Amino acid sequence: FEEDSAEETEETIDSADESDFVDEWDELDAQDWREDGPFDIDEVDLSVDDVERIDFGGLVLTPFEGMQMQLQVEAETNALQAILIMHDQSGLELSLFAAPASSSLISDIRLQMIASTESAGGEVKLATGPFGTEIRRVLPMVNPEGKQVYHVSRTWFVQGPKWLLRGVVMGKAAMEEGISESTELLYETFCNLVVNRGKEAMAPGQLIPLKLPAQA
Repeated sequence: FEEDSAEETEETIDSADESDFVDEWDELDAQDWREDGPFDIDEVDLSVDDVERIDFGGLVLTPFEGMQMQLQVEAETNALQAILIMHDQSGLELSLFAAPASSSLISDIRLQMIASTESAGGEVKLATGPFGTEIRRVLPMVNPEGKQVYHVSRTWFVQGPKWLLRGVVMGKAAMEEGISESTELLYETFCNLVVNRGKEAMAPGQLIPLKLPAQA
Protein backbone atom coordinates (compact mmCIF):
# COMPACT_ATOMS: atom_id res chain seq x y z
CA PHE A 1 0.00 0.00 0.00
CA GLU A 2 1.40 3.37 -1.03
CA GLU A 3 0.85 6.20 1.41
CA ASP A 4 1.02 9.83 0.23
CA SER A 5 2.49 12.57 2.43
CA ALA A 6 -0.29 14.03 2.99
CA GLU A 7 -19.88 14.38 18.07
CA GLU A 8 -17.92 11.05 17.65
CA THR A 9 -15.88 8.93 20.01
CA GLU A 10 -12.21 9.74 19.57
CA GLU A 11 -9.17 8.08 21.11
CA THR A 12 -5.51 9.08 21.02
CA ILE A 13 -3.34 6.15 20.03
CA ASP A 14 -0.25 5.78 22.21
CA SER A 15 2.36 3.26 21.10
CA ALA A 16 2.05 1.40 24.40
CA ASP A 17 -1.72 1.12 24.11
CA GLU A 18 -2.08 0.43 20.37
CA SER A 19 -3.20 -3.17 20.81
CA ASP A 20 -5.99 -2.13 23.18
CA PHE A 21 -7.81 -0.37 20.36
CA VAL A 22 -7.24 -2.74 17.43
CA ASP A 23 -10.23 -5.00 18.12
CA GLU A 24 -12.55 -2.02 18.68
CA TRP A 25 -11.67 -0.42 15.35
CA ASP A 26 -11.66 -3.74 13.47
CA GLU A 27 -15.17 -4.37 14.75
CA LEU A 28 -16.24 -0.93 13.55
CA ASP A 29 -14.75 -1.46 10.10
CA ALA A 30 -16.41 -4.88 9.78
CA GLN A 31 -19.78 -3.16 9.45
CA ASP A 32 -21.25 -2.39 6.03
CA TRP A 33 -20.59 1.29 5.30
CA ARG A 34 -21.46 1.25 1.58
CA GLU A 35 -25.25 1.33 1.71
CA ASP A 36 -25.21 4.90 0.37
CA GLY A 37 -21.98 4.47 -1.63
CA PRO A 38 -19.33 4.41 -2.91
CA PHE A 39 -20.57 1.75 -5.31
CA ASP A 40 -19.09 -0.93 -7.50
CA ILE A 41 -19.89 -0.72 -11.21
CA ASP A 42 -21.81 -4.01 -10.96
CA GLU A 43 -24.12 -2.52 -8.31
CA VAL A 44 -25.47 0.36 -10.38
CA ASP A 45 -26.81 1.14 -13.85
CA LEU A 46 -25.41 4.47 -14.99
CA SER A 47 -27.41 4.40 -18.22
CA VAL A 48 -30.78 5.00 -16.56
CA ASP A 49 -30.30 8.72 -15.89
CA ASP A 50 -28.82 11.78 -17.58
CA VAL A 51 -26.55 12.82 -14.69
CA GLU A 52 -23.28 14.37 -15.87
CA ARG A 53 -20.33 12.23 -14.79
CA ILE A 54 -16.58 12.18 -15.44
CA ASP A 55 -15.12 8.79 -16.34
CA PHE A 56 -11.56 8.22 -15.11
CA GLY A 57 -11.59 4.53 -16.01
CA GLY A 58 -11.32 2.98 -12.57
CA LEU A 59 -13.38 5.78 -11.00
CA VAL A 60 -16.53 7.47 -12.22
CA LEU A 61 -17.05 10.83 -10.52
CA THR A 62 -20.16 13.01 -10.30
CA PRO A 63 -19.10 16.68 -10.27
CA PHE A 64 -20.92 19.45 -8.40
CA GLU A 65 -21.34 23.14 -9.08
CA GLY A 66 -18.27 25.13 -8.10
CA MET A 67 -16.02 22.06 -7.91
CA GLN A 68 -12.37 22.50 -8.81
CA MET A 69 -10.11 19.60 -9.64
CA GLN A 70 -6.40 18.82 -9.92
CA LEU A 71 -5.08 15.61 -11.45
CA GLN A 72 -1.89 14.08 -10.06
CA VAL A 73 -0.04 12.47 -12.97
CA GLU A 74 3.13 10.37 -12.74
CA ALA A 75 5.70 12.19 -14.86
CA GLU A 76 7.43 9.18 -16.46
CA THR A 77 4.39 7.08 -17.34
CA ASN A 78 1.77 9.85 -17.60
CA ALA A 79 -0.47 7.61 -15.48
CA LEU A 80 -3.13 9.33 -13.40
CA GLN A 81 -2.50 8.40 -9.76
CA ALA A 82 -4.88 10.59 -7.75
CA ILE A 83 -7.67 13.12 -8.14
CA LEU A 84 -7.83 16.19 -5.90
CA ILE A 85 -11.27 17.77 -5.57
CA MET A 86 -11.41 21.25 -4.10
CA HIS A 87 -14.25 23.45 -2.92
CA ASP A 88 -13.97 26.67 -0.96
CA GLN A 89 -11.14 26.06 1.54
CA SER A 90 -11.40 22.25 1.63
CA GLY A 91 -10.12 19.39 -0.49
CA LEU A 92 -10.57 15.64 -1.00
CA GLU A 93 -7.83 13.51 -2.55
CA LEU A 94 -9.01 10.25 -4.15
CA SER A 95 -6.85 7.17 -4.80
CA LEU A 96 -7.81 3.62 -5.72
CA PHE A 97 -5.97 0.41 -4.76
CA ALA A 98 -6.33 -3.30 -5.44
CA ALA A 99 -7.61 -5.38 -2.52
CA PRO A 100 -8.09 -9.09 -1.78
CA ALA A 101 -11.44 -10.66 -2.53
CA SER A 102 -12.12 -12.19 0.88
CA SER A 103 -10.24 -10.17 3.51
CA SER A 104 -9.75 -6.53 4.49
CA LEU A 105 -6.64 -4.40 4.13
CA ILE A 106 -7.92 -1.58 6.32
CA SER A 107 -6.56 -2.79 9.67
CA ASP A 108 -3.03 -3.27 8.33
CA ILE A 109 -3.07 0.11 6.58
CA ARG A 110 -4.31 1.81 9.71
CA LEU A 111 -1.41 0.42 11.77
CA GLN A 112 1.06 1.41 9.05
CA MET A 113 -0.27 4.97 9.06
CA ILE A 114 -0.06 5.19 12.86
CA ALA A 115 3.57 4.00 12.80
CA SER A 116 4.64 6.27 9.94
CA THR A 117 2.97 9.31 11.50
CA GLU A 118 4.64 8.75 14.86
CA SER A 119 8.05 8.16 13.23
CA ALA A 120 7.66 11.48 11.39
CA GLY A 121 7.00 13.29 14.65
CA GLY A 122 3.30 13.78 13.96
CA GLU A 123 0.14 13.09 15.90
CA VAL A 124 -2.55 10.56 14.98
CA LYS A 125 -6.01 9.89 16.37
CA LEU A 126 -8.72 7.42 15.44
CA ALA A 127 -12.34 8.46 15.38
CA THR A 128 -15.69 7.04 14.33
CA GLY A 129 -16.21 8.54 10.89
CA PRO A 130 -18.82 8.26 8.14
CA PHE A 131 -17.15 5.14 6.68
CA GLY A 132 -15.98 3.38 9.82
CA THR A 133 -12.64 4.25 11.35
CA GLU A 134 -11.43 7.71 10.40
CA ILE A 135 -7.70 8.41 10.70
CA ARG A 136 -6.93 11.97 11.79
CA ARG A 137 -3.35 13.12 11.40
CA VAL A 138 -1.22 16.19 12.04
CA LEU A 139 2.15 16.00 10.26
CA PRO A 140 4.98 18.53 10.57
CA MET A 141 6.22 19.84 7.22
CA VAL A 142 8.52 22.56 5.91
CA ASN A 143 6.98 25.03 3.45
CA PRO A 144 8.82 26.49 0.41
CA GLU A 145 9.92 29.43 2.57
CA GLY A 146 11.64 27.05 4.97
CA LYS A 147 9.16 27.52 7.81
CA GLN A 148 7.65 24.62 9.73
CA VAL A 149 3.96 24.12 9.11
CA TYR A 150 1.51 21.33 9.85
CA HIS A 151 -0.50 19.24 7.41
CA VAL A 152 -3.86 18.27 8.94
CA SER A 153 -5.96 15.53 7.35
CA ARG A 154 -8.79 13.07 7.87
CA THR A 155 -8.58 9.78 5.95
CA TRP A 156 -11.52 7.60 4.93
CA PHE A 157 -11.19 4.03 3.64
CA VAL A 158 -13.89 1.98 1.92
CA GLN A 159 -13.29 -1.54 0.63
CA GLY A 160 -15.43 -3.07 -2.10
CA PRO A 161 -15.12 -6.09 -4.41
CA LYS A 162 -11.32 -6.40 -4.88
CA TRP A 163 -10.77 -2.65 -4.48
CA LEU A 164 -9.95 -0.18 -1.74
CA LEU A 165 -10.85 3.47 -2.10
CA ARG A 166 -9.04 6.13 -0.08
CA GLY A 167 -10.25 9.66 0.51
CA VAL A 168 -8.01 12.19 2.27
CA VAL A 169 -9.88 15.25 3.53
CA MET A 170 -7.74 18.40 3.77
CA GLY A 171 -8.06 22.10 4.48
CA LYS A 172 -10.90 23.56 6.51
CA ALA A 173 -12.91 20.32 6.47
CA ALA A 174 -9.97 18.48 8.05
CA MET A 175 -10.18 20.78 11.08
CA GLU A 176 -13.79 19.83 11.78
CA GLU A 177 -15.56 16.68 12.93
CA GLY A 178 -18.35 14.65 11.36
CA ILE A 179 -20.17 15.88 8.26
CA SER A 180 -19.95 19.63 8.75
CA GLU A 181 -20.96 22.30 6.27
CA SER A 182 -17.38 22.32 4.94
CA THR A 183 -17.36 18.53 4.53
CA GLU A 184 -20.84 17.91 3.14
CA LEU A 185 -20.14 18.29 -0.59
CA LEU A 186 -16.93 16.25 -0.32
CA TYR A 187 -18.78 13.52 1.57
CA GLU A 188 -21.55 13.41 -1.05
CA THR A 189 -18.98 13.27 -3.83
CA PHE A 190 -17.22 10.36 -2.12
CA CYS A 191 -20.53 8.51 -1.68
CA ASN A 192 -21.45 9.03 -5.34
CA LEU A 193 -18.20 7.53 -6.66
CA VAL A 194 -18.51 4.39 -8.77
CA VAL A 195 -15.52 2.04 -8.95
CA ASN A 196 -14.82 0.13 -12.16
CA ARG A 197 -11.85 -1.93 -11.06
CA GLY A 198 -11.66 -4.19 -14.09
CA LYS A 199 -10.63 -7.84 -14.18
CA GLU A 200 -6.84 -7.45 -14.24
CA ALA A 201 -4.96 -9.43 -11.60
CA MET A 202 -3.19 -7.09 -9.20
CA ALA A 203 -1.37 -7.47 -5.90
CA PRO A 204 -3.32 -6.25 -2.85
CA GLY A 205 -2.30 -2.70 -2.02
CA GLN A 206 -1.15 -1.93 -5.56
CA LEU A 207 -2.19 1.50 -6.82
CA ILE A 208 -4.74 1.22 -9.64
CA PRO A 209 -3.81 3.82 -12.28
CA LEU A 210 -6.72 5.91 -13.50
CA LYS A 211 -7.22 7.31 -17.00
CA LEU A 212 -7.45 10.88 -18.13
CA PRO A 213 -11.01 11.58 -19.33
CA ALA A 214 -11.58 12.56 -22.94
CA GLN A 215 -12.55 16.12 -21.93
CA ALA A 216 -9.16 16.61 -20.21
